[in-house]
Amino acid sequence: MRELSLNILDIAQNSIVAGASLTEIVVEENTAEKTLLIGIYDNGKGMTEEQVRNVQDPFFTTRTTRKVGMGIPLFKMAAEQTGGSFSIKSQPGVGTRVEARFKTDSIDFTPLGDMSSTIATIVCMNEDKDFIYTRVVDDAEFKFSSADIKTVLDGVPLSEPSVMSWVEGYISEQTQQLFKN
Repeated sequence: MRELSLNILDIAQNSIVAGASLTEIVVEENTAEKTLLIGIYDNGKGMTEEQVRNVQDPFFTTRTTRKVGMGIPLFKMAAEQTGGSFSIKSQPGVGTRVEARFKTDSIDFTPLGDMSSTIATIVCMNEDKDFIYTRVVDDAEFKFSSADIKTVLDGVPLSEPSVMSWVEGYISEQTQQLFKN
C-alpha cells in the first residue's frame, strides 16, 4: 500500500468484522531514534494460535469474496523491510493486538499518510463502535475518543457530513500541534 494509514484502515476493519466494540489505534513517533510504532488493539472475538499464523499468510483469508488476504502480510512486510518488526498476539474471547515498528530513516519506509481522514472515516462510518486514537510525537501526545464525541453530540449522528468534517479537521489540527511542541 502507498500509505500506512491504508494498512491501519484495513486492520481496523478486521477488528470491526471480528465484533470489536472498542478498537484502539496508537501511532508513536520518536524523532531522535527515527522510529514509528503503530499499534491496533481490539476487544473482538480474538484468534487461536493457528489463526494468528494463518493471517500472516497472504494466501489465507476467512472472507468468501476473495481468495487472498493481504492486509496483515503487507503491513508486516512494510515494517520488516525498514529493519523494523511486527507482532500479532490474540486470544479467543479477549481480542487482538497488532504492532508494527518502523525505522523511519529507511529508504523503504512507507509514508504514514492521511491519518486524519483515516480516523474520521473509521469513526464516522461505525457509529455503534468506540475508537480511541492516540498520536504521540516524542513527548507530546494527543488522544481522541469517539465515545467522548458521542457524548458531546448527544444523539447527532457521527455520519452527519458536518460532524465528519469537524472530526477530520480536529484530528488534523491536534496532530499539527504535536509537531510545534
